[in-house]
Amino acid sequence: MAFAASVMLPVAAVQAQVKPAPAFQTEKDAASHCSSGDAVVWVNTQTHVYHLQGERWYGATKHGAYECRKDADAEGDHATRNGQ
Repeated sequence: MAFAASVMLPVAAVQAQVKPAPAFQTEKDAASHCSSGDAVVWVNTQTHVYHLQGERWYGATKHGAYECRKDADAEGDHATRNGQ
């Protein structure tokens, strides 16, 4: 009788397999890349948290870039939890 072994990969190994989203220096460049209806977000590239336009840290963290929200979600980034 054979048992199926589940393989648990370290988070770093999984993240290494994800293609990074295109990052832009300006909001305008990101907006021209995003598909219709996709929002531009500011991603803190160290914490992988993104902020929406109008939130406190949008475009204001020390390390970051503008990206399309769908691309940010696909690479594993997530929205800020506190809405600021």
